[in-house]
Amino acid sequence: MLVLLAAVLGLGWMWRGLREEALVGAAYGARIGCVCRFVSQRPMDLCEGDLKVAGLAGAGRWVSLSEDADTRTVRASVPLLAKQSADFDPARGCRLEPWQD
Repeated sequence: MLVLLAAVLGLGWMWRGLREEALVGAAYGARIGCVCRFVSQRPMDLCEGDLKVAGLAGAGRWVSLSEDADTRTVRASVPLLAKQSADFDPARGCRLEPWQD
């Protein structure tokens, strides 16, 4: 029981740092995924594979990508912690959605 309490307290103490790492990882993943998919026109599974070898630390290792081909949007998420999307505009390239604190 004491171990469980210590684990819960430790996770609570580390939560903010994990969330910030996850948000940075998701933003990086969305931007790189958007460029990979819509600028380089590579398949999404290869773009996601590129992220896995990018060496993202912490929560960034768990970034997963999805795309909406109709809106030319790539969404990146870290389960339970963060999500971010980037839209492709032929005139401006890939742009992240505004950050929400």
